[in-house]
Amino acid sequence: MNAKLDSTVTTRPVTRQTYDEVLVPTYAPAQMVPVRAAGLDLWDQEGKRYLDFTSGIAVAALGHCNPVVVEALTRQANTVWHLGNGYTNEPVLRLGLAITEATFADRAFFCNSGAEANEAALKLARKHAHAKFGAHKSRIVSCLNSFHGRTLFTVSVGGQPKYTEGFEPLPPSIDHIPYNDIEAARAAIGDDVCAVIVEPVQGEGGVMPGSPEYLQELRALCDKTGALLIFDEVQCGMGRTGSLFAYMGYGVTPDVLTSAKALGNGFPVAAMLTTEELAKNLSVGTHGTTYGGNPLAATVALTVLETINQPAFLARVKEASLYLIDKLEELIRDYPQVFTTVRGAGLLLGLVVTEEFKGRSKDIQRAVEAEGLMVLIAGPDVVRLAPALIVTDAQIDEAVALMRKGLDKLLAAK
Repeated sequence: MNAKLDSTVTTRPVTRQTYDEVLVPTYAPAQMVPVRAAGLDLWDQEGKRYLDFTSGIAVAALGHCNPVVVEALTRQANTVWHLGNGYTNEPVLRLGLAITEATFADRAFFCNSGAEANEAALKLARKHAHAKFGAHKSRIVSCLNSFHGRTLFTVSVGGQPKYTEGFEPLPPSIDHIPYNDIEAARAAIGDDVCAVIVEPVQGEGGVMPGSPEYLQELRALCDKTGALLIFDEVQCGMGRTGSLFAYMGYGVTPDVLTSAKALGNGFPVAAMLTTEELAKNLSVGTHGTTYGGNPLAATVALTVLETINQPAFLARVKEASLYLIDKLEELIRDYPQVFTTVRGAGLLLGLVVTEEFKGRSKDIQRAVEAEGLMVLIAGPDVVRLAPALIVTDAQIDEAVALMRKGLDKLLAAK
């Protein structure tokens, strides 16, 4: 029998140590605990201010506590929270209209996370192939160093063995090829392939942009073999590259696109977008999710979409990207012992470390965080920057200055 809940449990002080005591240890969070944020500024329990160049792993694209988003969520919170998928609601209908009109898609399926969106996309591809060609057409081709989610299916499709170790047996009929390797794609994509899934810009895999020629060849191979081309834009979509979605900048249209992260600016929401013909494969009862299309999530996502999908907003993202790249290239010239190059697209950028610092991206992250700058890593050899899309030139200058201070101390300690 459970003991009565201690009436003081919700008011007791909590610290970083509390994480180690009560939460499943799936993460290794920083020692500081954020308690308040606004825009790109964040404060911890001690009152220390940080400049956030992570945006919650490319999520808070409009910044923390964006007043327009807060107002929309508050308004909807006083209207209706949840209905269940036995009913539809006005916010999700408006979001569906807006996101299909803004993209190649005719139909949208809303869910809660990027992993769920990719599950839906992959299930759609298998269902379509079985119905049109037969059960033999079931193989999925993905890329090495890709990341598509943490469910057993999506982590198996992702091309990073470290995330699948210990979870075997894994779902079969999934192959991985080198990213940006056209010949490998030609060799792998045959008539038994139902789907090719690719990130137009790999995020977790090292902030690696796909070449236009590579993505165009994937499109041609899918057309030739009858496979579906799935673009995973969970991280690189929603304005991150300077286009609403990255495919628009490449001129390559997928059959299916997945979006999450910045779509809700921190509120859990995701989408799978596809065509009218393909959507017919997911008829009533074939797929679903309890919270997908929730009125709160749909209201927030619509507000985010309307804000980002403006020519002036997207032009500013491109402008900020050029300024940030210029400042990072200066940083590389001044710290050639630490970094070799900057790569990526828009405001999803990666600083690649030298041989001397190979495997030490986490050390760099900690060093600059101590100076008040929050950055990400993309594997052991890349420091990743994904600031909110509203970042100013002054904030870019401050970020680079803080990074210099952190690097100076790291090098001095060495």
